[in-house]
Amino acid sequence: MRSPQTTFVPVLLLFAVVPLSASSPWTVLWTAPAILISSVLIAWGAESAQFFIAQGFALAILAWLQTAPEFAVEAVLAWNRRVPDLLANLTGALRLLTGLGWPIIYLTAATVKRKRDGTPLKSIQLHEHHAVEVMGLLLPLLYMCYVAFSGSLTIWDGIVLVVFYTAYLIVLSKLPPEEKETLEELETVPRYVVMAPAMKRNVIIGALFLGGGLLIYFSAEPFLASILALAATMGVPEFVAIQWIAPLISEFPEMASTFYWARKVDDAPVALMNMVSSNINQWTLLTAMLPMLLSASYGAVTPIVFDERQKIELLMTLGQAIIGWLFLANMRLDWWEAAMLFVLFVLAFVRHDWAWTITYIYAAWIVVELVRMAMGKAKPAAFHEFAEIWKTHITSH
Repeated sequence: MRSPQTTFVPVLLLFAVVPLSASSPWTVLWTAPAILISSVLIAWGAESAQFFIAQGFALAILAWLQTAPEFAVEAVLAWNRRVPDLLANLTGALRLLTGLGWPIIYLTAATVKRKRDGTPLKSIQLHEHHAVEVMGLLLPLLYMCYVAFSGSLTIWDGIVLVVFYTAYLIVLSKLPPEEKETLEELETVPRYVVMAPAMKRNVIIGALFLGGGLLIYFSAEPFLASILALAATMGVPEFVAIQWIAPLISEFPEMASTFYWARKVDDAPVALMNMVSSNINQWTLLTAMLPMLLSASYGAVTPIVFDERQKIELLMTLGQAIIGWLFLANMRLDWWEAAMLFVLFVLAFVRHDWAWTITYIYAAWIVVELVRMAMGKAKPAAFHEFAEIWKTHITSH
């Protein structure tokens, strides 16, 4: 199978090369369900396919497929040169994943565990091989700090981000297969697909992907147009609508899969890594796609130059992402860390005028965590675990 980084731009051009036409707010009544159904079809196909390959690599591919609706929405925006809206959708989606998705994973697992045996879940403990995902998130975040302070996102930045994602996939592909889910743990549809004869199974998986892809193709542009029309009708600022309403629908697959895994408690680390994989591909492939499609639309190399609002939104999103990474650096997510991510996410959601204040809170917190690491009070075990994985599975081959 061809890797995503070699195919994502040509495929997404298919979704993008249509004008963003005027639409009725009522169009959302069929486009939103179409996006959700496409997400479910793709998720079923991906969960069936990932049953036959190693967990880490499977999660990376699954995460990319799950974010196809988000990629399609951004592709429409980029092709139609909606530059002010590009970072609105990107930052909204990323903040949803970390500020809402991560805490939901913890809350779901903690609630199930409390009902099961009456004991609290103090933290989600990651497995050693999850250090690849944790470290795979670090380089894109550091590079995006440079992008944020440079004031623009260019094709050349996109190439660097694609290289990061390619390297991440290569490392994952070197890992040995992990223990797979049993058939009983699969949902009804993926279980039926996995148990089908090889030829029938392949046809069904292909049909799920094709059906989901066609639904996205026909619904992505009218979905976005209907969101804009709905926002105008309700008096909601366009930036806010694109930043929050569209991602809530397009990020549905990740939320569904993570809830499915998290409610089994023991698979909560897998749920968290599925979400982290989505973070990685959106900080790399999705971000890289924006200047590439924008340039293709204009027919010339065209950077995305940030205005003041885009810059602060990007800085706040990076602040949240970096503090989230620092939480995972010790290979676990504690209950209070999940709680604080959620509190700051909600605060930023309800008080848009506090953007700089919340960004400063993230920055101060990052400094505190780095000082704690320097003093040895917080141990970044991910570095050690990744070094062991590198030595065992990369350099030894």
